Amino acid sequence: MLHTSEAKEEIPNQSRRMFRAPGRVNLIGEHTDYNDGFVLPAAIGFSTWVTTSPRDDRIVSVFSENFSEQIEFDLDELGVQARGHWSDYVRGVAVTLERAGHRLRGADLRIRGEVPIGSGLSSSAALEVASAFALLTNSGLTVDSRHLAKLCQAAENEFVGIRCGIMDQFVSCHGQTGKALLLDCRSLEFKLLPLPEKARIAICNTMVKHSLGISEYNARRLECETAVRHFAQRRSDVRALRDVTETDLRLFGGDLPEVIFRRSRHVISENARVLAAGTALEQGDLLAFGDLMSHSHRSLRDDYEVSCKELDLMVELAQAVPGVYGARMTGGGFGGSTVNLIAAESVDEFKETVARGYEGATGLTPEIYICTATEGVREVNTDS
Repeated sequence: MLHTSEAKEEIPNQSRRMFRAPGRVNLIGEHTDYNDGFVLPAAIGFSTWVTTSPRDDRIVSVFSENFSEQIEFDLDELGVQARGHWSDYVRGVAVTLERAGHRLRGADLRIRGEVPIGSGLSSSAALEVASAFALLTNSGLTVDSRHLAKLCQAAENEFVGIRCGIMDQFVSCHGQTGKALLLDCRSLEFKLLPLPEKARIAICNTMVKHSLGISEYNARRLECETAVRHFAQRRSDVRALRDVTETDLRLFGGDLPEVIFRRSRHVISENARVLAAGTALEQGDLLAFGDLMSHSHRSLRDDYEVSCKELDLMVELAQAVPGVYGARMTGGGFGGSTVNLIAAESVDEFKETVARGYEGATGLTPEIYICTATEGVREVNTDS
């Protein structure tokens, strides 16, 4: 049974350990990860922090500083289900780790999240990865970082019920300072690419999150699966939209319903854009990279239909500022944030112009973060 209270439980200083896992921003490659495709994210300097202390029983007690709420659950309780609560992410990773054969020790956890919730910066993956890493370390267990990412993805897919791909959890595990991560979501092979010092990543939080996001996200996955079945009847080696080429789309896409055709076109073209963006980043060609970001946003808006008026407005405002290489929505869509690649000397003008224009048009005050790429999950030394 899950017990919830507002009681605040302190963790003894002498036995506590601290862990952090970052959120992420996806520079390009949206809705490609669950299609076995390519993505280019970076871990960012907003993290979830988990402090842990071992217990002698099989109870996990979790206090959230953000929600001022404490919950408890028993690791021996079987058949539990999500309840639409923040604690689902913590309990989900515990259940998933146990089912994978990693017997956990009870723990007192204290959680503080810096990743803005609903911003499209993957607060859920940061919470999952930090909690899983803390629970494993607390139990004297270690797992390969790829396996850790897969387990956290499984927790969100199978326990929480959101059919996300592997990207968020993977970059939260594997991020590196000053690097973007070009990831093949099928093989999980990746390449770390340096982010030019003359550029900055700006994230603009629209401060809106439309309620249809989760249902529409899952609907997009079903639409992609419908497309895969169509193409697999014509090419036996097709296992995901990753395997479908632009030539296949021209030859075999005419029989698809118009909506499914457009969903397919986005994924196929987005995969090509990610690979081209990786090459542009390696060559330091920020103009080409920014142009690919702009094409990505238009595809997400028109073909995949996961943008919204606030995201579109934020992109339009950004593109009008001198020194902006590219702008696009990032994350699942239907609100959240945009990501922008801008010249370092343009940061102040960018923040002022975009904030003023967005607030004037919507009445909402956006949050604008200037970010650097950071390292993935780790234990943090603490003397207190």
